[in-house]
Amino acid sequence: MRFVSFRAENRASYGVAGANGIFDLGARFGAVLPDLRTYLEAAALGLVEPVREPIQADYAEGQFRYDPILPNPGKILCVGLNYEEHRRETGRPEAAHPAIFTRFADTLIGHGAPILLPRLSKALDYEGELAVVIGRPGFRVPKASALDLIAGYAPFNDATLRDWQRHTHQFTPGKNFPGTGAFGPELVTPDEIVEFARARIETRLNGSIVQSATLGEMIFPVADIIAYVSDFTPLAPGDVIITGTPGGVGFKREPQLFMQAGDTVEVSIEGIGRLTNPIVSEADPDRT
Repeated sequence: MRFVSFRAENRASYGVAGANGIFDLGARFGAVLPDLRTYLEAAALGLVEPVREPIQADYAEGQFRYDPILPNPGKILCVGLNYEEHRRETGRPEAAHPAIFTRFADTLIGHGAPILLPRLSKALDYEGELAVVIGRPGFRVPKASALDLIAGYAPFNDATLRDWQRHTHQFTPGKNFPGTGAFGPELVTPDEIVEFARARIETRLNGSIVQSATLGEMIFPVADIIAYVSDFTPLAPGDVIITGTPGGVGFKREPQLFMQAGDTVEVSIEGIGRLTNPIVSEADPDRT
């Protein structure tokens, strides 16, 4: 199953993607379940029947635009330095536990929406990653059952302002500029993923591959991350965990390679999807 959040006919909704387009769940459940997050919460409680891939679509391609898969997640927890090649290129030491930081929900954009290059920086970097969406609540979950919490997977681009990230050792500002968290296009349920560890994750900038790895190359696999995170914070349906980026990031290349206005960046994960976003310059904000 492939879930989406989208906009059509001047309203936000969510639904299931099929071969012919989108089946609009929001039009059917919106009075009580207004978005995908509340739908996942209800599904976790057994309050909605399982949805099957639709035979007919309410909206065909071109009749809607994608929102972030979850426009309103409860938490967005990100893992840093989770691929060995990336750890080595940054010169960071090996660690016994995942490095966790946070991203804000109001930074998220959907597939096809522009990633914004702010006027305050010239160091906008790409970070192709796998996003994990939680579908069942859990607190202090054993690793052996951690994967049972997952609603699905999606591509994510954790676009980062490297100069702002490196102002201090606390790099939250560089990860939270508006319009820098690309998330989509679809939330793919785990049953659709064949040979998860062998699935290739790649980032392309203007068509050229700049990052390439397999999901099995994570230092801390998904189950380990969920178990670790759930030890310190309860997880709920609609929470998102971003699992880290492979090596090849722009700020560690020689010469450095940063995204510019007019560029196109793509994050693809085998069996899960391809996330594509143009880069545009942010208009000068009103400073009055």
